[in-house]
Amino acid sequence: MEAWQQPAIDYIRSWIDFQMRASQQPGCIIAIAHRGKVVAEHALGYANLSTGEKLTPRHRFRIASHSKSFTAAGIMKLRERRKLRLDDPVGQYVKGLHRQVAETTIAQVLSHSAGLVRDGTASEQYNDARPFLSTEELIADLQSPTAIEPNTRFKYSNHGYALIGLVIEAVAKEPYRVWIEREIVDAAGLQETQSGMPLPKATPFARGHSPRLPVGRRLVIPGDNIQNAITPAGGFISTAADAARYFAQLAPNAKRSVLSVASRREMTRRHWRPISSIESYYGLGISSGNVAGWDWFGHGGGLQGYISQTRVIPACEMTISVLTNATDGYAGFWADGAMRILRTFEARGAPKRRVRGWSGRWWSPWGAFDLVPMGNAVLTGNPYGFNPFLDTAEIEVTGRDTGRISVATGHGSFGEAVRLTRNKAGKVTEVWFAGGKGRPEKAVAAEMERRYGRNKRGKAG
Repeated sequence: MEAWQQPAIDYIRSWIDFQMRASQQPGCIIAIAHRGKVVAEHALGYANLSTGEKLTPRHRFRIASHSKSFTAAGIMKLRERRKLRLDDPVGQYVKGLHRQVAETTIAQVLSHSAGLVRDGTASEQYNDARPFLSTEELIADLQSPTAIEPNTRFKYSNHGYALIGLVIEAVAKEPYRVWIEREIVDAAGLQETQSGMPLPKATPFARGHSPRLPVGRRLVIPGDNIQNAITPAGGFISTAADAARYFAQLAPNAKRSVLSVASRREMTRRHWRPISSIESYYGLGISSGNVAGWDWFGHGGGLQGYISQTRVIPACEMTISVLTNATDGYAGFWADGAMRILRTFEARGAPKRRVRGWSGRWWSPWGAFDLVPMGNAVLTGNPYGFNPFLDTAEIEVTGRDTGRISVATGHGSFGEAVRLTRNKAGKVTEVWFAGGKGRPEKAVAAEMERRYGRNKRGKAG
C-alpha cells in the first residue's frame, strides 16, 4: 500500500466507531481491500441486541441487492461460454410470460431498462408480512404486460432479476443456487458467502433490527427468511470481507477474476442514469457514481433489518464494504464518508514526523473534535459528520506543542493560537484551540456531570 493509505484506514476505523456510538446503531462490519486483498476489517456493536451477542468479522449478514451483481456475473459467464447473448429475448428461455415481457432482452433486464414491474403484487414480502414468491407466483405476476415501454428509462425491478435467475436455470439446466455458488461464488474463492438461507449449523449470523420508531425501541428481526424465486435479486448472505474480495474482482484492471476483462467492462459501464437528485449510474448488475472526484462502482442492499453498501475505487485500487444490521443502517453514508476520508489523505499524504504527535479525539461540553495529522499540517475532523473534513480547520504546527489556525471558515478562529499541554510523563492531556480547551472524554464527562447532572436542590435532574 501507499504511505497515506494506512493512516487513512486507521482514521476510518476511529470515525466509524464514533458514528456507531453517536447514532446508537446495533452493529456494523467494515472491510477494506487493496488490490483484492483484505487489509482491514472491523466489527463494531452487536449481532443481537436481545442476547447481547457481540459482532465479529465472521458474522454473516443479509446483503440483499448485492445479489444482483452475482446474478449478472452469472449471465456474463454464460455469455463467455457462448450459451446466450445479451440481446436474446428472455422469452427464448422462460415460458409463460406476457408477450411484452417475453420480448424484453437479457441486457434490458440486467440494466433495469426492461420496464418490468418492481415487486409485483406481493410487495409485502419485503415487509416480512408474507413468504417470498414461489416460481409459479413470479410467473403469474409476469403474465401481465410491462409497467412502462421498455428501453425508455431506468426502472428498478427485483422481479426482473428473479426472471434472470430462471434464465440461468434454463441455460445451465440445474438449480440457480447450485450453479451460481459453484460457477461464481466458489470460483471467486469466497468462503463466507452463499446465495440464500438456511445457513450451515453454528455459522455466526447477525440478526437484523428495526428502527427505534414507531415502537420506541429496537426489535430483533430474525433475518433468516428464504427468498425462494426472488433469491437472484436479493437472497445472498456474506461478510464484509467476502463482499470486498468479490467486488474487487469485478474491476476491469483486477489481476484475478471470475470474468474476462470484456465482461467486467460491460458490467461496470454506465448504461443508464436513474432519475434522482443524486447523480448515479447503472450498468449490468452494477451501480456507479462519483464521490469527491473519485469514480466508484459497486452495489447496495436493503432488506428488513439490514442495509449494506460496497464501493470499488479504481483510482486507488481500494474496495470498501460496509454492512449494518438495522433497517435504518447508515451503510451508504458511511461508505461515502470513508471514501472522502481516503480522498483527503490521498491528496495530502501521510503525516510527516513533525506533526504525528498532534492526533487524537478531544472533548469539550460541546462534543468531540479530532486532530488528524496529514502531510505537514493537522486537520480538525468532525466525527459527528458524514464528511468529517467538510469545512475543516487546518493547523500549522510551529513548534513541538504550538501551532496556529492557518485555514478556517469565516465563522472560525482563523489566525489564532493552538497549543498542547503535557503532563510530567510527556503525555498530551489538553489541547487549547483558540479560546477553548479539549480534554479526554472521561474528564469532560465527569465535569459535565458535576455541572449539569443535579439541579439546584441537589436532586438528580
